[in-house]
Amino acid sequence: MAGTSVRPTGARAVWSRDFALFFTARAVARLGDTMLPVALAAGLLQHGYGAGAVGLAMAATAAAFAGLVVFGGVLADRFSTRKLMIGADLVRLGTQALAAVLFYSGHVVLWQICAIGFANGVAGAVFQPGVASTVPRLASDVQGANGAIRVAESAAQLAGPAAAGLLVGFASPGGVFAAHAATYALSALCLLLLRLPPLAPGSRPASSGRGSGGKAFRADLAEGWREFRSRPWLWSVIAVWCVYMIAVWGPTVPLVATEVVQEHGPRAYGLVNSALGAGTVVGGLLALRLRPRRMLRAGAVGLVGFAAFPAIVGAGLGLPAMAAGAAVAGAGMSFWGVMWATSVQTQVPPDVLNRIHAYDVAGSLAMMPVGQALAGPAASVLGADHVLLLSGATSFAVCAALLLIPAVRGLVRVEAATGPSGAPAPTEPPSRTQKC
Repeated sequence: MAGTSVRPTGARAVWSRDFALFFTARAVARLGDTMLPVALAAGLLQHGYGAGAVGLAMAATAAAFAGLVVFGGVLADRFSTRKLMIGADLVRLGTQALAAVLFYSGHVVLWQICAIGFANGVAGAVFQPGVASTVPRLASDVQGANGAIRVAESAAQLAGPAAAGLLVGFASPGGVFAAHAATYALSALCLLLLRLPPLAPGSRPASSGRGSGGKAFRADLAEGWREFRSRPWLWSVIAVWCVYMIAVWGPTVPLVATEVVQEHGPRAYGLVNSALGAGTVVGGLLALRLRPRRMLRAGAVGLVGFAAFPAIVGAGLGLPAMAAGAAVAGAGMSFWGVMWATSVQTQVPPDVLNRIHAYDVAGSLAMMPVGQALAGPAASVLGADHVLLLSGATSFAVCAALLLIPAVRGLVRVEAATGPSGAPAPTEPPSRTQKC
């Protein structure tokens, strides 16, 4: 079996002062991130730019993040993840404050907004890999910790766009950027107050005993890739997920928006989005409760629920059915997300976890823009409704593919806590384990 991610003894199962700080940092940062699309759209449109400019500004952030997150993983394994995350938050505090000044002053130039977005993407690429190794160092119940964070992020996703809309209405887009900057300030403060326990004996950062030059950096990058390739369950899921992003998630997001708005109006789309967000909260709560022995198998079964969402919209069923499908989809996606994150964090050794997580994030996101770009041409040829029906069928096929891969469906959960001898602690009694 793959190495087990371990953490020091004496840790609280989930809740402690330090986990509460990290939980708050993730929740407020997510709240700010969900406000940003509203601010960008309203602000750029207000200054005479079109939808293409909004997409370009968002793409600048996404491209920088996806292109550099793997290198961020190497940095996170070589240096202090906490310091890197604080630094990334402070960079984004500065960039969003600058954006607020630009929008307040009325001197908005597209290339400047894109440059700010690119800087945010670079900072995000440095920040994100450290999240993976921080959770198992703060909580021995890694699944419970991931479930709690997922619930908080889902609630923030529900509240963020609404809060941004109010700020745009009562203040200006600049006010949203100022609020977004404030969320990064609070996140940085929480991380500054956080005290991470030391790594378990034998788990050392990748830089231990190595130089800091380019060769050492490339060696760490190559080592992360070898560790990634050595785990069939890991690269198999990422390979399947690339198909999912191209054929399911990529086209579903823009085409559902188009179909619902055209047929039922923007308020109906808001309702469907709210149902999706509420479903993700439910999925996170389920992940707090259920303890499957084979986590990826259980997650793949839960993910089947997402297939109903694009299929219902494509079939033209009524608004109540669309909202119900969105709620089920959100719950399934959220439950899968917790099962997947927990599997990675507990199955991968701590000294390569940040790099593995970076490869995971990069591989998961790489094909999403492709799916989004193909959505329009495919809808022109086949019709948006038929593309959504095909996405629903593909979503079901993806779940079946995950369940057909022996390394995925057979992966047995391990616990992150360790006993006094350093050996993995026993798993929970069978009576508390949900069999799947």
